Amino acid sequence: MARTPLTSETLLARILTSLTDDKAEEVVQIDLRGKSSMGDYMVIASGRSSRQVSALAEKLADRIKQEFGVTSKVEGKDAGDWVLIDTGDVIVHIFRPEVREFYQLEKMWQPQGANVPAS
Repeated sequence: MARTPLTSETLLARILTSLTDDKAEEVVQIDLRGKSSMGDYMVIASGRSSRQVSALAEKLADRIKQEFGVTSKVEGKDAGDWVLIDTGDVIVHIFRPEVREFYQLEKMWQPQGANVPAS
């Protein structure tokens, strides 16, 4: 059985579903196409605790590998304050709420006037 070609949109959709299914909070997607060469999309989400942040990241990386054969680079999982998951086309940041508020990545990447969730 042939696999469906993997597009950044397919990967993004699966990432968003995974995070939602696992109860990530305040999930935001940012379109990076034409703005950065590091990927097509960025996803930012929060977990309620270090344990949840680490679990969200681990499950997401496992699902991406199982479903698409993509091995993601994962940084920060052991500490659980801020985990970066680099899938190639989609960059995922999962934060504890206080850490997310401190770095405010959404403000850096969203167009001016875009709706950024309140903390």
